[in-house]
Amino acid sequence: MNDQPPLTDNSLPASLTLSVIGTISSCYPDKFGIPRQPALAPSATATLNLKAPFDHPDAVRGLEKFSHLWLSFLFHRSPERWTPLVRPPRLGGNTRIGVFASRSTHRPNRLGLSLVELVDIDTESGVQLRLRAHDLVDGTPVVDIKPYLPWADHVEQARGGYAADTPTLLPVDFTRDAEQQLATHPEAEVLGSLIREVLAQDPRPAYRRLRKDERRYGVRLHDVDVRFHVESDEPQARVIVDALVPVAT
Repeated sequence: MNDQPPLTDNSLPASLTLSVIGTISSCYPDKFGIPRQPALAPSATATLNLKAPFDHPDAVRGLEKFSHLWLSFLFHRSPERWTPLVRPPRLGGNTRIGVFASRSTHRPNRLGLSLVELVDIDTESGVQLRLRAHDLVDGTPVVDIKPYLPWADHVEQARGGYAADTPTLLPVDFTRDAEQQLATHPEAEVLGSLIREVLAQDPRPAYRRLRKDERRYGVRLHDVDVRFHVESDEPQARVIVDALVPVAT
């Protein structure tokens, strides 16, 4: 029989320490433009590089049998401060809701959870997990990995609250110059798909979508700066890719 008294709230530590098990090398060098959910950009690629002592091949033995993974990570490029109310972009950026009713990055512990596709595992030198369909900025610290279980993690009739519907996607067109610049890229097909998937979600701040916006924007994807603007004329807004500017890595 266990004679130890049960834990109470007063016996819990005020803070906990997490070990970073690895970091992400991502096609998203910057936060701006990253899809707000991973499955919205299936062409997005990344590598999770495990750190010692977690980079032993035994730590991932059997993981290759799974197609998808849950990654627990830190929003390391978000402010450490948090507030009880946040303004989700899905509500136009004006309506406030509780932080725990959102997926905001401004959380008490800056912890994130992402469902990603596992493409391959390389154990030749340490451990590297090749990922796809993710939403992680380059350099993201990962603190845990768990396999996705379709029978346990999928709920048929779950409610999605204010974000129940799939986001509306905008058509994306390339100018002639942008098409020519894309054609010269060594990974033109993959990059072109990623550009369309990211820009179709309209990465501009939510308040910009509610008014006529003549500004030009740039989003970093892989090794290029994708310059674009949004034409909001009726009947439907559309994204125009103006240019692809190479960025030194």
